[in-house]
Amino acid sequence: MAQWYYVEKGERVGPVENSEIENLFNSGKLNAESYVWTKGYDNWKHISEAAELGYLLNAKVEDTLPPELDMPPVIDDQNVVLYSWEDLKEDEKIITIKIGQDRGADKEVEYGPFSIIDLQRAYQQNRINEKTLAYIPGENEWSFIANTPIARKVFGKAPPLITETDDERRENRRKPFVARMFFHDSQQVFEGVCRDISVGGMQVLVSNFPFNVGDEITLNVHPENSNYHFVASGLVVRHLKDNQGFALRFVNLSSEAEDSIQKYVG
Repeated sequence: MAQWYYVEKGERVGPVENSEIENLFNSGKLNAESYVWTKGYDNWKHISEAAELGYLLNAKVEDTLPPELDMPPVIDDQNVVLYSWEDLKEDEKIITIKIGQDRGADKEVEYGPFSIIDLQRAYQQNRINEKTLAYIPGENEWSFIANTPIARKVFGKAPPLITETDDERRENRRKPFVARMFFHDSQQVFEGVCRDISVGGMQVLVSNFPFNVGDEITLNVHPENSNYHFVASGLVVRHLKDNQGFALRFVNLSSEAEDSIQKYVG
C-alpha cells in the first residue's frame, strides 16, 4: 500500500495509508486542492492532480451519472476553431507546452494552455527555454518555441533555429493526443490536449471552456501520430487548477475506443 503525506494547517502529516486519505477526503478534512505526496513524486501535488486518488473525486459525481449515454456523433473538422502562430494575440490562452526534453529528462509532461504573456513570465523564471515544445490548435505537430513566429516575443530576441535529424523529428515532434469536444446536442467545438489518459478517463488542457462538473461531453479523440480516431462520451468530474482544463470520466466506452487507449498507454 502507498504511504501518503498530506498538509494540514501548513504542517506535513504522515505517513498514512491510502484508506486514511480516503477517510479524510470523505469527511471534508481534505479536498481536491489539498496537497499530498507519496514516493515517486517530484513535488507536492493537489489531490485533483494525483492520478492514484482520482477515484475520490469521481465518487463525488457518481449520483449525477445517467444510466446510459447515446453513442456520440463524429465531429466535423470544419467546426473546429483553428489558430496560427502569426495571428496569435499576446493574451490568448491557447498554447500548450511540453516539458521534459528541454530539460534533458526522460519523462515529458504537458502544461497549459498559456498565452504569450504567460510564456514570457515562464522564461524569465527559467521554467521554459528555446527547446520547450509548444502546440496550438491548427498545427500538425509540436514545435520548438525557438522555431515559431512568437519566439522573439517570448524571449525578447530571436534565438537561432533548432535543427533536428529525421529520427529526432519523428521521436520528438509527434502531434499531441488531442480531443475535439462539444456539449451534448450542441455544435460549439473545443480542441484540447489530453494527458493522464486511461480507460477510465483523462485530463484535457483547454481554456475558456464552459463545462461544469457533471456535464456530459461528446469527444472525438485523436491519438498521437495517427490518423485513426474514436468517438466517446464522458462526464466532467473536476476542474483543473487555475481553470486550465478539466478531468473527464468516460461513460460506456466502446471496445474499439478502449483498445485504442490500451495501445497508446502500452
